[in-house]
Amino acid sequence: MSPFLLTRTLPVDATDAALRADVLHGLTRHPKALPPKWFYDAHGSELFEEITRLPEYYPTRAEREILVARAPEIAAASGAKTLIELGSGSSEKTRHLLDALPGLHSYVPVDVSESALRGAAEALLVERPDLSVHALIADFTGELVLPDTPGPRLVAFLGGTIGNLLPDERAVFLKSVRSLLSPGDALLLGTDLVKDEEVLVAAYDDAAGVTAAFNKNVLTVVDRELGADFDPADFDHVALWDRRQEWIEMRLRARRALTVKIPGLDLVVPFEAGEGLRTEVSAKFRKEGIRGELAPAGLKLTQWWTDSADRFALSLATAV
Repeated sequence: MSPFLLTRTLPVDATDAALRADVLHGLTRHPKALPPKWFYDAHGSELFEEITRLPEYYPTRAEREILVARAPEIAAASGAKTLIELGSGSSEKTRHLLDALPGLHSYVPVDVSESALRGAAEALLVERPDLSVHALIADFTGELVLPDTPGPRLVAFLGGTIGNLLPDERAVFLKSVRSLLSPGDALLLGTDLVKDEEVLVAAYDDAAGVTAAFNKNVLTVVDRELGADFDPADFDHVALWDRRQEWIEMRLRARRALTVKIPGLDLVVPFEAGEGLRTEVSAKFRKEGIRGELAPAGLKLTQWWTDSADRFALSLATAV
């Protein structure tokens, strides 16, 4: 079996420190906000997997359709010998790319979760014993130092996760990705596309209430990790389409005036009745908009693939 290497670039206490900083900053600003990454403890990850199977939630199915149909084209266009996946999680979707890249030498999954990286690597190496896997415990929004692997390299950022970044954050992120690329390397980017408002809102506010439970899970995480006394029953799940920004915004809205104590931060947070706490922005894109965001980062859009219903896109961009 080929070697599995795991490199930690985050301090062991980085997650706790980041949560404390995000909660302190997010709950003392106006309007209040928390980053969506805090949905994903073990229970939150299970809820999200359930969301991906809901009839209303199309992005996962649409992206998989593209990968199944277009992986050989993506492989031919990139010629990659190294695949680097940012926010790799279980690496499930990546298998379609791995199957289509016969000359692939190395896979570099990047994630903050050591358990997810180990679990995915173990499964992949059983299926592909000739593959070299070098996993990085790292935050892909920070500076990355990649292992020395053969090129060309393909950096994959799938799932539409780039939509969770605000425009300024996307600009910084794309420039950081560009700094990782050498001539001949490429970025494979997954983006959800602008579509009918009813379809978009339903994807984030399903009839079964799974997304509502997922949204409220961020409060459970803060309660557990920082000793807070949030009661999820005090908040309603809200999903709104912002036509001007072209993004879905998820919020938790206080049902009544209340005060939350967070002993882990020595913080008391008042909420007015009806006050919102933004927990996620999920931007939707158009082809020319993607081209326009890639260009200032030094990236050129070269390939564009969509699913059969034009709901989701995978794009290939090269360094210029």
